[in-house]
Amino acid sequence: MRPENFLLEKYMGIYEFSAPHLLCTSDCETITVSELLSFEEGAEAGLMDLRLGYTEARGGKELREEISKLYGNISPDDVITFAGAEEGIFIFMNVVLSKGDHVIVQFPAYQSLYEIAKAIGCEVTLWEMKEEDGWRPDPDFLVKNIRENTKAIIINSPHNPTGFNLSKEDFGTIVSVAKKHDLYLFSDEVYRQLEFDPETRLPAAADLYEKGFSLGVMSKAFGLAGLRSGWIAARDRETLEKISSLKDYTTICSSAPSEYLAAVALRHSDRLVDRSLGIIRKNLEILDSFMERHSDLFEWVRPVAASIGFVKLKNGESAADFCKKVVDETGVLLLPSTVYEFGDSHFRVGFGREDMEQCLEKFEMFLKNNY
Repeated sequence: MRPENFLLEKYMGIYEFSAPHLLCTSDCETITVSELLSFEEGAEAGLMDLRLGYTEARGGKELREEISKLYGNISPDDVITFAGAEEGIFIFMNVVLSKGDHVIVQFPAYQSLYEIAKAIGCEVTLWEMKEEDGWRPDPDFLVKNIRENTKAIIINSPHNPTGFNLSKEDFGTIVSVAKKHDLYLFSDEVYRQLEFDPETRLPAAADLYEKGFSLGVMSKAFGLAGLRSGWIAARDRETLEKISSLKDYTTICSSAPSEYLAAVALRHSDRLVDRSLGIIRKNLEILDSFMERHSDLFEWVRPVAASIGFVKLKNGESAADFCKKVVDETGVLLLPSTVYEFGDSHFRVGFGREDMEQCLEKFEMFLKNNY
């Protein structure tokens, strides 16, 4: 199995730690270890007393118990942890899929959600979202593209890079289609809890369906990307056991300090999520004004969830060229749609960090000088 280069990660690898102004990041503003430990009496002493040995392969019981509380029908035994969400995607695909299987993947998407299946030898149907439809994927397309060899449906909501969120009705349709055809439903839910209106939050796929697999991570809503802590929740114990067995050939187990800190964070998840949403709401007001001022050059379907949005260049210019010119001249990093293999007319902006306003000021100066 030899996947193609991961375009987004390669692009970020060039610029993420050299560009001074990151205006495209998907994770939310982080905090220090000291700040996190201050949330809980005795947490600092607990970390200092932590023994740095191996951890449980499926994830420590304490951490899995805290993760299970994010769901309605999930127990700690229904959770496996990973070194970030990416490892979970990689292992799930390699356990569930075989050469010749067919999968349907919501698109545009984080590349591994379809690239790994392609590298395995699967037939991949991209379920393309249309900007003119508000980025809503057409449920009829899903129904019409089920085949005899279809094995899985892959979705992502809230969505990267558009900030779209499926309606409860459309999500219910997806679950019903998966049940009717006995398909796996892999649901990338890493931006869950970042819905601007909590009433629009979808149930977790793992809660609704026995073959539903919910992917979570500490980096987005909780703002703790450096912990490299992700998980899959599911009630399909047989498949979870196979996932656990394959993990024996990847990371085997997680970092003990990361597991400890992730458990502390999840005990105070409301505090972290409220902080992230506060930053997002403030930044969105600033972005709304920016987009209005530059409506001759940009347009977007305003995000309804997550910490990212997808902006269209209206002048026909190459988004890849535009983004390179911006970062070269100003140090402001944007993410062109070419890294999603989704044309060359959009770029991703991120609004989950506290310095977004300063990044935007630099960007606006560039626009004033060039357009």
